[in-house]
This record gives sequence, C-alpha cells and structure tokens, in this order.
Amino acid sequence: MTAAEIQKHKEIIDKMSRVGMARRFRFDPVGSLYFDSTNPLHKYFAARFKALGGMTPEISKRIGWKP
Repeated sequence: MTAAEIQKHKEIIDKMSRVGMARRFRFDPVGSLYFDSTNPLHKYFAARFKALGGMTPEISKRIGWKP
C-alpha cells in the first residue's frame, strides 16, 4: 500500500462516525483492510475508535447483529 493510499484511508476513517466505526468493527469480513493487524491502518482505526469512545452496550444494541 502506497503512502497516498494510506493517507486516503486515514481521511476516510477520520470522517467516520462512532456508530459507523462500530458497524465496521462488527460487520466487516475477516481480513478487512482496517482490521488486518499487518496493515498500518489497523492501529489508526483502533486509536480513533477508542478516542470516540469505542463500543458500548448502547451502540451495540443500536447496530444490532445483522448488517
């Protein structure tokens, strides 16, 4: 992944809402770009999600179990 691609995805992550990030956290398939620990975006996504408050029971109930 090039530096430009990484920057593009960081901008996408920065625009995501907490609920949007929670949906991705729960429903993205295994190996998703933001959850592959070999990818630098993994830590960036995790840090931003945590800074926004991360997953809570309220958000979990809001997004449900089906995409």
